[in-house]
Amino acid sequence: MCRVAGYIGKKEALPIILDELRRQSYGGYDSSGVAIYEDDGFKVVKSEGKLENLEKKLEKLTLKGNFGIGHIRWASHGRVTEINAHPHSDCEGNIYLVHNGIIENYAELKAKLIKRGHQFTSDTDTEVVCHLIEEYFQGNLEEAVRKALREVKGAYAFLIVSQKDPRKIISASLSSPLLIGISEHKGEREYFLASDPLALSPYTQKVINLEEREIAIIKENSDLTIVKEKVPFFLEIKAKEAEKGDYPHFMIKEIMEEPRAIERAIQGRLIPEEGRVKLGGIERVSDSLRKIERIILIGCGTANYACRIGKYMIEEYGRIVTEAETGSEFRYRQHKFNENTLAIFVSQSGETADTLASLREMKRKQVLTLGITNMVGSTQARETDAGIYLRSGPEIAVASTKAFIGQLTVLALLTVYFGREREMSLVIGKRIINEIIKLPSLAEKILSSASYIEKLAKKYSQYKNFFFIGRKYNYPIALEGALKLKEVSYLHAEAFPGGELKHGPLALIDENFPTVAICPSDSVYEKMLSNIQEVKAREGRVLAIATENNEEIKQFVDDVIYIPKTLEMLTPILSVIPLHLFAYYIAKELKREIDKPKNLAKSCTVE
Repeated sequence: MCRVAGYIGKKEALPIILDELRRQSYGGYDSSGVAIYEDDGFKVVKSEGKLENLEKKLEKLTLKGNFGIGHIRWASHGRVTEINAHPHSDCEGNIYLVHNGIIENYAELKAKLIKRGHQFTSDTDTEVVCHLIEEYFQGNLEEAVRKALREVKGAYAFLIVSQKDPRKIISASLSSPLLIGISEHKGEREYFLASDPLALSPYTQKVINLEEREIAIIKENSDLTIVKEKVPFFLEIKAKEAEKGDYPHFMIKEIMEEPRAIERAIQGRLIPEEGRVKLGGIERVSDSLRKIERIILIGCGTANYACRIGKYMIEEYGRIVTEAETGSEFRYRQHKFNENTLAIFVSQSGETADTLASLREMKRKQVLTLGITNMVGSTQARETDAGIYLRSGPEIAVASTKAFIGQLTVLALLTVYFGREREMSLVIGKRIINEIIKLPSLAEKILSSASYIEKLAKKYSQYKNFFFIGRKYNYPIALEGALKLKEVSYLHAEAFPGGELKHGPLALIDENFPTVAICPSDSVYEKMLSNIQEVKAREGRVLAIATENNEEIKQFVDDVIYIPKTLEMLTPILSVIPLHLFAYYIAKELKREIDKPKNLAKSCTVE
């Protein structure tokens, strides 16, 4: 949830580090800080609130040093204060470090260090590590770091520097992303460090991931030293893709990019004449996949809703028993697996701590694993046996929109893959693929009605409570619609299967409690009409998402947003788009901070 940044080279470090922090700030944060090395030692500046507050402080100083570290913090241990902001230091002011992650045994370590005379100034778990390194420091920073980290339990990405062993940055990683970018010009190297590839994209495309328990020593005018030789990969991200352009918010930009997210997900992967898909990322495990009898889809938040829809798809068309599980709960249950079980992990960032914990549990039990993620080189992408990239492009807003569309599209492709390897006929395969090909233009058609949806959002923004209902494929879309409204507008919203309203929630319905009903013309349409009438009988207002040319539904609801007709299994890819717009425009009307909602972070890298 926090983000680190660093630079060492010939240029002034401060502008680069601030830019790296700014490019990572989309995830949400509440304080920031930097430590820049000058001739007489490190200068540390910290501030509460936005980066702009830190920059105002820095304007009064002249920091020209060519290496340093920086941080944006999302509070977990300790309140939002300048003292709790990173970088943190030890008693002597020798060690400075920034940290993304969580130290699980910090209380035990802190008690031991206090007994040994250490004085703590912050309420954070991170400061413990500064003092622990101080315990072992005898002039060589990397040796002290190695010894200290043997005692640390938890997750971390550290950047560490020292006054007494200067002109080097020590970086270390465990269950938390840390990237090192390398740029070389006329024989001189410079290094860029960050938690997120977006921060590195303007400076270099040559990037190294630090893996579990690896320590890297980066010295000025020297090569990178690491525990084992790493092969760089090349970033596909272009810096301009992570800019807002003419849009007021990243969220609306990314919603408008949803048709492109579908195009990118299917590009080069369809074989229409054979009713098949080609997924290069899973070819090396294709023999094992043919034997699969049970699939477990695992994700958190929005990704979990994609898993739930994937369950319907794969069971109906792939004819494989499929479960959808919540990453943060999955590993605490007792499961039985065999060699014919497949676990599929879904995450936009590929760094979601709860999902990664479940992945590692499955790896420990020797279950075959696939990953679906948007981020090339992410921890999930590296640790799964095989995987499929969304290729949605950078998603900056905390509330996921286009990546969710990408996840659903990839799950539809995976469904065809499994189905054609089993009982799915050529005719059905071709029909699904031909409908998938139409999806980008159908999505564009929905987006062309954005101004109408904005008018409805203004109308409904007066309400404080909402129900979202749907059935079968669109029950998870109801969950997604409610989540998006909560995330960006801070209004209360709940989602239920349509048939569950009468089992309790109807008690809350009145004229001030509207219901959003996802009611396309599908196999459960008549059931949904009955549920809508239950709401109307209790004076509740209803906004319906319905299939175009359905005039009948107007007599049962107050307002309708139409979506184009497609196959039932693909309907969620279209029905969610107006809900994303609806949430965005209500938040805009209420003047919320849309891209960085309070209390939330883009990539949840701690459990």
